Amino acid sequence: MSLHAAPLAEIPTRTAELVRIILPKGNTITQLRDCFGAVYSDDQFRSLYPTRGQPAYAPWRLALVTIFQFLEHLSDRQAAEHVRTRLDWKYALALELEDLGFHYSVLSEFRARLVAADQGEMLFNTFLQACRDHHLLKPGRQRTDSTHVLARMRVLNRLELIGATLRVALDDLATVIPETLCQLTSFSFRKGRPARLLTSE
Repeated sequence: MSLHAAPLAEIPTRTAELVRIILPKGNTITQLRDCFGAVYSDDQFRSLYPTRGQPAYAPWRLALVTIFQFLEHLSDRQAAEHVRTRLDWKYALALELEDLGFHYSVLSEFRARLVAADQGEMLFNTFLQACRDHHLLKPGRQRTDSTHVLARMRVLNRLELIGATLRVALDDLATVIPETLCQLTSFSFRKGRPARLLTSE
């Protein structure tokens, strides 16, 4: 993936009009966009990408999705689904109504790039500075340590990998020993412990 930085997109007219009809007072996501703008720019992430290769999904959008994802406690799959289906997210990300977004794995790859380049602090500090600029932080000492943010990013990456591994294992078991897998599932239900197979959540 290579980065071809582009000017920040304006919110498409149809997206803005529909959001104003459905959310006349807005919500947290639309208010963040209206108050802060896009917050990030592609140029801030230039060092994370090579100069050649297939164009990457706009990193400024991925950075915002990461913020929204933590605000709403979403998995990567859920966050990618919100990009496809939520009008307020399309508004904040300046996307057309028909835009289908990206595959959920793009978020994990983006976080991996941030962690590998030790740029998680930049993501955090940029958002913190936007809050300061708009007088949303009280005067005095503020917690500005991004260590906890980086730790959560690493944990989320590991959870996604574990979930993907377990899904592959269950798929293989369902192909090789479907009867045994069904018996184990039925046994768990009879014991009052529903066997919850891994889902997209």
